[in-house]
Amino acid sequence: MQTYLKQVTPDSLAEAGAIIRSGGLVAFPTETVYGLGADALNENAAAKIYEAKGRPSDNPLIAHIADMDMLEEVCTDIPEEAYMLADRFWPGPLTMILKKKDIVPNETTGGLDTVAVRMPDNPVALELIRQSGTPIAAPSANTSVRPSPTTAQHVYGDLDGRIPMILDGGDVIIGIESTIIDLTSEIPAVLRPGYITPGDIEALIGSV
Repeated sequence: MQTYLKQVTPDSLAEAGAIIRSGGLVAFPTETVYGLGADALNENAAAKIYEAKGRPSDNPLIAHIADMDMLEEVCTDIPEEAYMLADRFWPGPLTMILKKKDIVPNETTGGLDTVAVRMPDNPVALELIRQSGTPIAAPSANTSVRPSPTTAQHVYGDLDGRIPMILDGGDVIIGIESTIIDLTSEIPAVLRPGYITPGDIEALIGSV
């Protein structure tokens, strides 16, 4: 497979969106790291992410959304705390784990009945999601033994020949993965620390 490294333009975004809709993979920038994206609602597409990364298929993927309508498309039993956190921290580097709807395949969630969701704070990522017309499942765009990439060139050096396209949106802003909070239990729990701290979250919704 030939991998095309493309600067972000309206044409390249449209092409990338078409690849996602057809079940293919596209690497793209977020504010945290570069993500390796596929249609989060397509079980075969999600499976391609695991293959390209060499990632265990029971390791859940994060579904990236562009608006709150997409959140309600993929999640059910959404607690009030989720809307409070979204209002304060989205778009941004916060991932929320919520109960999934049946539309989300097990390949995206690692077989769990929950789904991890976030809205990235990057105009390229948001426009790609809109162009694709679907939430995009996207872990970091690297093989599982390599550091998370912060430039398109990092992705190209690692995944050349494994994916069809990389959108070059320049260096990312933050450079570390998003904070992950589980909102499916009675007391929310931070599962992965990141740019948004537990203190930031506690100030809004109480103890975590």
